Amino acid sequence: MSRRRIFLYVQHLLGIGHLKRAVTLARALGAAGIDVTLASGGFDVPDIAMEGVHRVQLPPAGTADASFRTLIDADGRVVDEDWKRRRREALLAAWRAAEPHALVLELFPFGRRQMRFELLPLLEAASAAPRRPLVVSSVRDVLGGGQANPARQDEMLELLERHFDHVLIHGDPALIPFERTFRHAQRIAARLHYTGYIVERDEPTGAEARAGEDEVLISAGGGAVGRRLLETAVRARPLTTLAERTWRVLAGVHAPAADFRALAELASGLGKGRVIVERARADFKALLRNCALSVSQGGYNTTMESLQAGARMVAVPFAGAAEIEQTLRARLLAERGLIEVVEESALTPATLAAAIDRAAQRERPAPDFIDFAGAERSAALLAAWTADLAW
Repeated sequence: MSRRRIFLYVQHLLGIGHLKRAVTLARALGAAGIDVTLASGGFDVPDIAMEGVHRVQLPPAGTADASFRTLIDADGRVVDEDWKRRRREALLAAWRAAEPHALVLELFPFGRRQMRFELLPLLEAASAAPRRPLVVSSVRDVLGGGQANPARQDEMLELLERHFDHVLIHGDPALIPFERTFRHAQRIAARLHYTGYIVERDEPTGAEARAGEDEVLISAGGGAVGRRLLETAVRARPLTTLAERTWRVLAGVHAPAADFRALAELASGLGKGRVIVERARADFKALLRNCALSVSQGGYNTTMESLQAGARMVAVPFAGAAEIEQTLRARLLAERGLIEVVEESALTPATLAAAIDRAAQRERPAPDFIDFAGAERSAALLAAWTADLAW
């Protein structure tokens, strides 16, 4: 039998988590002996290593703000119909060149409605192909705020039943069952497959093994919407019992230059030489393993990487534009005694300092009850499904 081929589509708009998960999945597929074409539609993220991944970079798009309503191109212009046509043609050309046994769409149809102009034609092309590939949705454990709309969920169901063979849910039902945020989960139960959480597995070596030892680590993912959290953390430092530790603040690769400068100036003025401000670190997971405590927005990737690393954690989940994903996950983890949570609406230096002090008194969370084998199990499922195809 010839090597199986998979076409994996991902579009990150504001943060970088979707791309990180897709790259981790692509690597796991490659390790399973599958040829992967990763079609990426977002802006470049230099700190995500792509070695061993065949990436097709589509004309990049992002979002103008946290509402996710307006797409912008690489020059910051609102995309027009001509741009959409060129982007659609580029995606379909990449799809045809790959000749895949399976088409995997990250998040769609549970999100990325902005990309229907290219994804619906792609799904129609897959359905009409002489050798129809398997069509699979790859989705995280919790849907976001806009996706909770009943009419929107009915639309998701209709697309799933018309086009999709399987849904890979990158979560653990013992922690968060998918029906918690998708009301039609039972109706399509036969197509749902829990994989566990996708977290890249690696062990630090050399200098990484002790990087950031006993530091307080502050991060905001890609950094596009993290300024308030990071500045509040700098102001909270002197109010905590950890004020004498080194505090490392990672602003993120997408933090605006003006925000980064303002944060560095604030840290210089208030930090008393104990606050380091950087954009990002390639050894982030080593920093999590070694830190005294982690403070973050609580996105999927950072949360699971923190728990896998056994880091004490305070989450301040992003709640802009009616988002509920990070808040719901953080609350459920807090109920289990794994993390401390400060709601974004209640964020002040005092409330954050109090949460940091509570977290600092906790035992490190034991990661062994959460399933972190999402990438490997997803690869195994896709390998088995495509092996059953006759072509």
